[in-house]
Amino acid sequence: MLTKKVIYWLATAVLCGIMLFSAQMYFRNMEMVKVFFESFNYPTYFVIPLAVLKVLGVIMILWRKSQWLTEWAYAGFFFDLILAYMAHYQVNDGQETFALLGLIAIFPSYFLGKYIRD
Repeated sequence: MLTKKVIYWLATAVLCGIMLFSAQMYFRNMEMVKVFFESFNYPTYFVIPLAVLKVLGVIMILWRKSQWLTEWAYAGFFFDLILAYMAHYQVNDGQETFALLGLIAIFPSYFLGKYIRD
């Protein structure tokens, strides 16, 4: 049981850290992020709402008071990470590492969280 808890908290910390790092970058370097979004052919008006949703998703994953909202947070992170990985891979800018790490971390965080915290 202790091993599962350690793996859960490590994976959750990695996932939340990646999302918070991404959100702060969206807030602090908005112009640079908008250039990235344009190179991916994504609309730039998503930058701030996406950053806010990433912060709210981290809060929901750590708080876990609403199972429904926690499920949506994980789903949103999953789709965000898939789209981020594919976008970086398509433009071949070498920045897909964090998206891949997030995708690796999301599965133990999600499944062990259901076992440990629910």
